[in-house]
Amino acid sequence: MSQKVAVITGASSGIGAASARELAAAGYHVVLGARRMDRLEALASELGGTALHLDVTDKESVAAFVAAIPQCDVLLNNAGGALDLLSVEEGDESNWLRMYEMNVLSTLRVTQGLLPALKASGDGLIITIGSIASFEAYEGGGGYNAAKFAVGALVSVLRKELLGQPVRVTQIDPGMVETEFSVVRLGDQAAADAVYDGMTPLVAQDIAEMVAFVATRPSHVNIDRIVTMPRDQASAKRVHRAG
Repeated sequence: MSQKVAVITGASSGIGAASARELAAAGYHVVLGARRMDRLEALASELGGTALHLDVTDKESVAAFVAAIPQCDVLLNNAGGALDLLSVEEGDESNWLRMYEMNVLSTLRVTQGLLPALKASGDGLIITIGSIASFEAYEGGGGYNAAKFAVGALVSVLRKELLGQPVRVTQIDPGMVETEFSVVRLGDQAAADAVYDGMTPLVAQDIAEMVAFVATRPSHVNIDRIVTMPRDQASAKRVHRAG
């Protein structure tokens, strides 16, 4: 394919779906991976892209996904998520393991699988969506912090290992972004809405525009890391709320 290809995980909603729209607008053929195929196929139809089933926590699913992608110029590792707000003392080990699978091993599997195609492109780019939780620990974030710190380490090592090869590596670390993230974490829409009460969070489009910016830089420019928060947020736990 003469057109460049951008592969996006977790593309059925939120940052993934918004990034797919931005990358398609920038001229990429988008390959969309997620479990919710109804949403994925609708988005692929809208953008003229390709929808492929993907469960990033399942090695066989990742292998089948990668095998169906002969070309990859940009990889957006977007799949991930958080579960619970338990302290380390009360932490649920099954949730810790699940978050490690969702965030760390998912990034490892997809990146390993598509690295040969990224190198073969002659100008590959790997963008990983991290979090401010990848460098700032906070109470109630133990399992998620541990997973996202590990993602940050993975990306940092990869950047060094690929030095001298035609693949750039970027991590984007958002603060509070209003997507389905908090619904999944808290299990309740009202509780998720309360997270953003009295403040203006980022939205998926804000992060998607940063993804497109990184993906459209000249090949000699590597944006190592972008940290972005709402104006109303200064750290993981320091948030200005009106009233």
